[in-house]
Amino acid sequence: MDYKIALIPGDGIGPEIVREAKKILDKVCLIYGHSFTYKELLLGGASIDRHGVPLTDETIADAKASDAVLMGSIGGDAKTSPWYQLEPSRRPEAGLLGIRKALNLFANLRPAYLYEELKAACPLKEERIGAGFDMIIVRELTGGLYFGKRETAEKDGVMTAVDTLTYNENEIRRIAVKAFDIAMKRRKKVTSVDKANVLDSSRLWRKVVEEVAKDYPQVTLEHMLVDNCAMQLVHNPGQFDVILTENMFGDILSDEASMVTGSIGMLSSASLNETKFGLYEPSHGSAPDIAGKGIANPIATILSVAMLLRYSLDLDKEADAVEDAVRQVLKDGYRTVDIMSGGCMQVGTVQMGDLIAERIR
Repeated sequence: MDYKIALIPGDGIGPEIVREAKKILDKVCLIYGHSFTYKELLLGGASIDRHGVPLTDETIADAKASDAVLMGSIGGDAKTSPWYQLEPSRRPEAGLLGIRKALNLFANLRPAYLYEELKAACPLKEERIGAGFDMIIVRELTGGLYFGKRETAEKDGVMTAVDTLTYNENEIRRIAVKAFDIAMKRRKKVTSVDKANVLDSSRLWRKVVEEVAKDYPQVTLEHMLVDNCAMQLVHNPGQFDVILTENMFGDILSDEASMVTGSIGMLSSASLNETKFGLYEPSHGSAPDIAGKGIANPIATILSVAMLLRYSLDLDKEADAVEDAVRQVLKDGYRTVDIMSGGCMQVGTVQMGDLIAERIR
């Protein structure tokens, strides 16, 4: 099969990890007889440097013309980068929000899985880890506080900032359906996370989720307040299967979940619209402090390739092969510096990509 893949290397370590992910796609082509045509696009700081804006109409059009988008990381050092001297609407992250909106990527999927080989890297005690954990956070991505009206102005002589949190029932329903559909293929449990004891938006969220749950009688639904969920993730992560939540809560909780896996460098991500189209990226940031040093962990991006193969291209066997290769490399004792432990062999970004590619069967 022939597929069009848009590549967005982005900023910081982005070009390094996307290079290794492309290596994996090329090996999949070789082994399974597919053909991938790549087109490299600019977004974030790289786009600002070239075009003066973080997202162009050309990037949006080229992304829409592809079967899927694979992205590295966006942004830089907020203290030193000239990008952050610009107004917020022209900074790198505005490009990321913009492409999510333009492509209607309303559903963000972030798996958090503890590999047996990385238990030593997990910051939790053995009794907290138990038999391990395997969860996926389903985050609403195009609504809520990040996309509401905002302003900073002087009111009655006092500088005042306002951010608006808005959700309608249709936005909530479509992400809830996505979460329940995913749960049906897993352990059939959804934990819906909100702040219904305080926020009207969360009370509507809870009402709509309960309505959707009626169509999935095989799935167990529980509600959990976001502050309690944050505690439970480090107290007993094994209790979770599918976590469903809104934009800002999901942003925070998915980063917390990534750290209990041992490293944020292990957490992949998929952002999907109502078709099979998706944008795939690691959950970690651009790490400008290590850019160019050849030590960044490419595994999250490589696991994002597996998600791309599975969700956008329906290539489940190929996705399994990529995930198995990652698992085998870890079993063989190879580690990047962020997940390094005693008795293992430390490798760099390129070496890790080579090792995983070699094991794709």
